[in-house]
Amino acid sequence: MKIAVLCISDSGFAGKREDTSGPLIIEMMKVTAQTTLYKCLPDEQDAISAELVRICDEDHTDIIFTTGGTGLAPRDVTPEATESVVDRLIPGIAEAMRQKSLAITDRAMLSRAVAGVRGETLIINLPGSPKAVKENLETVMPILEHAVELIRDKVKNCATNGSL
Repeated sequence: MKIAVLCISDSGFAGKREDTSGPLIIEMMKVTAQTTLYKCLPDEQDAISAELVRICDEDHTDIIFTTGGTGLAPRDVTPEATESVVDRLIPGIAEAMRQKSLAITDRAMLSRAVAGVRGETLIINLPGSPKAVKENLETVMPILEHAVELIRDKVKNCATNGSL
């Protein structure tokens, strides 16, 4: 699989804070995926949306992970940027991540992360905290390859694969 990682952070974009969540995603995915892009963007909905569209439509990446911008702060606009570009939402992914996190902290219910599909690319919003990224990514990693196969119409009979 080919993945792209977008760090969404004003301070990370400005070089005032080192992003540790993006590199963690890359490290956790290195066995099953090749990272083709890692980039920091400011918390600007138009910039995030434009980069998501560019990666999906031009790079044909299998999965884009965003990290950051999923909370309640006024500049947290990653979910809105994602929703504005996807063809279909996948609520089960975000629900599963929140459910796992709720077992650890009640603050998980404040996450507004979403997941969806644009064309043949899966987009998943992850939190900005490395601890939360690890917990959330561990939750979804078992289904990623199958999700990409489904999106790319490479699964012809899910029932024989023990799947949906």
